[in-house]
Amino acid sequence: MSGGRGIVGGWSSSWGSGGRVSRRAFVTGTFASALAGAVPLLGAPPAAAAARPRAMVLRARPTTVSLGQRTVRTWTYNDEVPGPQIRVMAGERVRAKLVNDLPAATTVHWHGIRLDFPMDGAPGFSQEATQPGKTFDYDFTVPDPGTYFYHSHVGTQPDRGLYGTLVVLDPREPLEYDEEFTVVLDDWLDGIEGTPDDALARLNASTDHDDTLRSEALGGVAAEMVHPLYLVNGQAPDTPMTFRTAPGRVVRFRVINAAADTAFRVALGGHRMTVTHTDGFPCRPVNVDTFLIGMGERYDFLTRLDEGAFPLVAVAEGKRGRAFAVVRTNRRAESPASTVQVPELTERMLAYRDLEAPSSFDLPRPSRSISVTLGMRPSGNEWTMNDKVAGDHLRLRVDRGETVRLVVDNQSPMWHPMHLHGHTFQLRLADGRGPRKDTVNVKPRQRLHLDVLADNPGEWMFHCHNLYHQEQGMMGSIGYGPARGNTRHRPQEHNRRRKR
Repeated sequence: MSGGRGIVGGWSSSWGSGGRVSRRAFVTGTFASALAGAVPLLGAPPAAAAARPRAMVLRARPTTVSLGQRTVRTWTYNDEVPGPQIRVMAGERVRAKLVNDLPAATTVHWHGIRLDFPMDGAPGFSQEATQPGKTFDYDFTVPDPGTYFYHSHVGTQPDRGLYGTLVVLDPREPLEYDEEFTVVLDDWLDGIEGTPDDALARLNASTDHDDTLRSEALGGVAAEMVHPLYLVNGQAPDTPMTFRTAPGRVVRFRVINAAADTAFRVALGGHRMTVTHTDGFPCRPVNVDTFLIGMGERYDFLTRLDEGAFPLVAVAEGKRGRAFAVVRTNRRAESPASTVQVPELTERMLAYRDLEAPSSFDLPRPSRSISVTLGMRPSGNEWTMNDKVAGDHLRLRVDRGETVRLVVDNQSPMWHPMHLHGHTFQLRLADGRGPRKDTVNVKPRQRLHLDVLADNPGEWMFHCHNLYHQEQGMMGSIGYGPARGNTRHRPQEHNRRRKR
């Protein structure tokens, strides 16, 4: 089977308890009929190997790292960009000691995980930030298989090197594939154009807005800034990350957007992609050529690789740059140039309407709706939720056990990747279908319906995952029952600016 074709073209109705596909159903049912004579997917993936939980240390500290041909000073976990990958089985525990050797307070947020509230790493909500020279022990169970990541949740720290990957394996993995690669996309400025704090200060002090950074796919203005580098697994295009395997192997790619201000358009040259998961949860497999991934989103896809060396390209949407890596199945094949044209980037793009959760993952129908309007104040440097900003944030009250529908209406001039802590929601499309997610891109003048099952008590952040929009106010919360105490996220102080 040519790598240029998708792996799966249909959707089996054999999702069983927990949304799994039996191996027989996968090979002989509707899934296999779509392979059109292709060789069935062979063997259990390496990801299914047992992973035992163990205590680990995440040491946050300043260090020097190489991003290809450029060396910079930044802040990292364990002197790596990305930080160390954590791999556990669903239902097992993660034990991680944060050691703060930074000159500032910090936390670790476990993005997308339905964990116990005190472990969420949300300063001013679930915990106080860990001070320099101090430690904090994160200890929680991971209930759901999938692709996740972790990062600091203090100020602009996520736009440094303070992030890493968390892969939760399924002990009864329904997909069959030979190998897997984790792909982390990032935009980078730290140590090149000052620090992220400097970038925020420049944004706040400016009266201009770069209207040339536009994207039809994102509904208009695509970003606040152009980063000097775009990375795959910490490597710039001048010294690209290389993923090596053998021809004919079916590979699962786990793609994570850890960027601060950049959506990426992703494609693998010469291959189609079968998207199987979004934000960790399974979806109806769909064959596409490219997909757009917002900050905080994750997509898993399968493809059978041809022989050669192929460009894995992530174009910084609406900007002037790209992240780039090479997928190599033949060591003698000539490497593609980082500027190579990839036709798949302009062919069939994944849309939310293509995504459907298996029925066993559907959430209950909501009993009530809550309106959330995303806006921008006339000052131009305050992004709001129901005209509130962080520090005096919007709190949406829920009661345990109910399902509520968040009607998110974007009346601001830019798109926002909205992320909910401690839960997944179901994006309800016009026909009532939709995927399970924890992060969703809301375009200007777009209204989306997000159904949330309130089954994890706490005070959970609900915010824009554009880091600079978050720091300029677009931070609210979902809280259980009456408000208790003073849970207020304090964004960094900033000067007002005006957008045109």
